[in-house]
Amino acid sequence: MKAVRPSDYFIGSRRNVSLVTNHPDSFKARKTLSVNGKDYVYFDLKEAEKNGLSGASRLPFSMKVILENLLRNEDGRTVSADDVRAVAKWLDDKGKAGHEIAYRPARVLMQDFTGVPAVVDLAAMRDASTALGADPKKINPMVPVDLVIDHSVMVDFFGQKDSFEKNVDAEYGRNGERYTFLRWGQEAFQNFRVVPPGTGICHQVNLEYLAQTVWTKEENGETIAYPDTLVGTDSHTTMVNGLSVLGWGVGGIEAEAAMLGQPISMMIPEVIGFRLEGKLPEGTTATDLVLTVTEMLRKKKVVGKFVEFFGPGLSNLTLEDQATIGNMAPEYGATCGFFPIDKDTLAYLEATGRDKDRIALVEAYAKAQGMFREDGTPDPVFTDTLEARPCERRSLARRPEAPAGPRCPDRRRGEVRGCARRDQGRPQEERDAAVHRRFPLHGRGRGAAERDAGDRAPFGGGQRSRLGRW
Repeated sequence: MKAVRPSDYFIGSRRNVSLVTNHPDSFKARKTLSVNGKDYVYFDLKEAEKNGLSGASRLPFSMKVILENLLRNEDGRTVSADDVRAVAKWLDDKGKAGHEIAYRPARVLMQDFTGVPAVVDLAAMRDASTALGADPKKINPMVPVDLVIDHSVMVDFFGQKDSFEKNVDAEYGRNGERYTFLRWGQEAFQNFRVVPPGTGICHQVNLEYLAQTVWTKEENGETIAYPDTLVGTDSHTTMVNGLSVLGWGVGGIEAEAAMLGQPISMMIPEVIGFRLEGKLPEGTTATDLVLTVTEMLRKKKVVGKFVEFFGPGLSNLTLEDQATIGNMAPEYGATCGFFPIDKDTLAYLEATGRDKDRIALVEAYAKAQGMFREDGTPDPVFTDTLEARPCERRSLARRPEAPAGPRCPDRRRGEVRGCARRDQGRPQEERDAAVHRRFPLHGRGRGAAERDAGDRAPFGGGQRSRLGRW
């Protein structure tokens, strides 16, 4: 079966739009970086530190991304020099000053649930422009937007060499009108691309193909380089944090606002540092680590805060595992779970077929900006920190209980044996009742009358629905 790549279908065009005019460059940070014979304009954090942003090099990596964003988008109105200074002062207030900033992500990621209505809104705006006598072609997203059609293909065919193609064809047949509209959208609008059904879920496509770690755009004959950032219409957009791309989930209205060039209003966040030591011992899995990290961060109460991972243990963690931890940010409540750029980032970009010049740019840019992590890199300053030592097998076993995750295997084995001993000699009805008490959705613990009543009721008599029979 031929591999399906998003590039086989992308036909939407990119139009680079400048959202900032007459840049004041208050901190004289605008510089040029040469990589493989090509020049890139960028806003140098080290130069800005020399020109008034004292201590910027000690900021967390995620806060450096925020600082660069404000430096680059300084316009004297939505972003002032005082806003930029407030980020540098983070070292003193640790994000507790409550200073509001205007943050502009590099791009927007949408899945079809919220993306299709956004295209409808753009089409409606074009109709309104025509009615008012304006040029409808001026209605376009102001930043790059990628709409991924995911979770749409059903399994009608299986066990055949051409099952995949048949299932995708069936999806187009069921929803042909919808895809005709989206096809029109990606041809009509600039800065808008559609990833077709059957390619993968939006987070997978984002991690493996769309994300670039360092983004570029052409403006006034120059190529500007800056960190890849995004907002997405799904809470698990944070999966791409594992590739050192700062992003998080937002609602459809916020995503549309960002798509139309409006900055996202946010408070300068607190950043919780999570230190990783050692490496996973034999017999443990990435799932053990992820569930342990999630449990620890839940107890730390990180809702509305950034979480950033640091420490020598990062060198022993694969990027796929980093992405899994980042993906769990909604589960531990943080805005994001960020990992800095390192050699594994570059290796992953190469393994997933990114352009060699792009990979070279990522390395050169990150090192020039002080955003590249190595084993000897000094630890940043954080609002607060906590630590996990994967080398301690027992600490990894203290994981959240069901349904968030299983307990330590040896404890679970003891519980099962204990239950078996207690059940010896007990009537079957009592055993069923005990199972039902521990697992309320399990249908076997109910009597026939209750089970029948549940099947007749719309929601099965309270919490016990037809799921009980499942």
